[in-house]
Amino acid sequence: MARLLSGMAAVVGLSVSLMSFQRVQAADQQQINRGEYLARAADCMACHTAPGGAPYAGGLPIVSPFGTLYGTNITPDKEHGIGLYSDDEFFAALTEGKRRDGANLYPAMPYTSYHLMPREDADAIHAYLMTVEPINRAAPVTSLSFPFNVRLGLMGWNMLYGKDVKLAPADGKSEAWKRGQYMVDVLGHCGECHTPRGLPGAMQQGKRLTGGLLNGYLAPSLLANDLAARGWTHQDLRSFLKHGMSAQGTMFNEMFPVFHNSTQNLNDPDLAAMATYLLGDQPPQAKVLAEVPLAKMTESAQRGRQDYLNVCAGCHGVAGEGKPHIAVAMQGNTTLRLEDPRNLSRVIEEGIGEQQFAGFERMQPMPGFSGKLDNQQLADLLNYLRQAWGGQPADLVLSQIEQLTADAATEHKAR
Repeated sequence: MARLLSGMAAVVGLSVSLMSFQRVQAADQQQINRGEYLARAADCMACHTAPGGAPYAGGLPIVSPFGTLYGTNITPDKEHGIGLYSDDEFFAALTEGKRRDGANLYPAMPYTSYHLMPREDADAIHAYLMTVEPINRAAPVTSLSFPFNVRLGLMGWNMLYGKDVKLAPADGKSEAWKRGQYMVDVLGHCGECHTPRGLPGAMQQGKRLTGGLLNGYLAPSLLANDLAARGWTHQDLRSFLKHGMSAQGTMFNEMFPVFHNSTQNLNDPDLAAMATYLLGDQPPQAKVLAEVPLAKMTESAQRGRQDYLNVCAGCHGVAGEGKPHIAVAMQGNTTLRLEDPRNLSRVIEEGIGEQQFAGFERMQPMPGFSGKLDNQQLADLLNYLRQAWGGQPADLVLSQIEQLTADAATEHKAR
């Protein structure tokens, strides 16, 4: 009897141990799954994956005013990746910009926003990254000119600007607004591109989310009134983040990787929360523009109508109505409604490549017209587009266009 009871106790003990192990294993997997979602929300893949390279293996060139930096390898490879990082060391890298060896990371790594990330989210991301395939590959070495190549100088920079990003008070705000604030300001680190920067490369917090320049393009204002003035609604913003397109146009340039690697993978409540935060719990009324008759446009814009018919209307429609699965509409297009014309000018000159349409509704690539339109024709075309559908009544003059094309040429040389 004693042996029988002892055996039964052993079986029960083994069962309890097995159940405990299974619970731990389930908890670990839950953390990993959560970490994968958070890594997507934090857009880690976009900067840490080179074109055609393995996910998270680094090597992506990141052009900055101070030189070209390269995304690092964050796979669990122990030689070139983060395989030796502890949770504490990973948290320090993510939120303080501090490498495992004690060196400072350049603030191309958005630790300036991530410093508000709670420890449990950082640990979950780390747990997930430790499960991806380790890639034994060193990223190219970042080599900046003096004095930007002195990492020690970042100690002072971090003291001044490293924790500048602070969350706005959430008193009286909805739970969706609060969640959206975290998704936009911390995980999504949207302010890193949509906020202007000063001479030391720090975000100008007094102008947060009012728009910033990035590689020759404008990352436009995300303030609620500015979004509404460009026709954005809560539903349109959600659609834009989820599908890469909406009535306002498609994602292109630097925003396409954000969609491709991040926002399309987010769940609907989080996308709704982001839209709620950006537009507010009581969104301002989206502005609807009426098309302006040709006779009421300036002489330059009237000339530009013929340029539009020559090079644009075949895809975008004679009346700017667009064509499903081919080209977006000009009616309601957010790029035309920006006061700053540089994005519209650059898109017309450079086009939008096919790779930027992979992964969502298959749109026809847009060719660039650099060399096919002289500066006066470009000015006329821009004036027509902006006056017909952008609510911008004033003419852009030839000198402005010449400056825009010169800036674009300088940007290309820098790359």
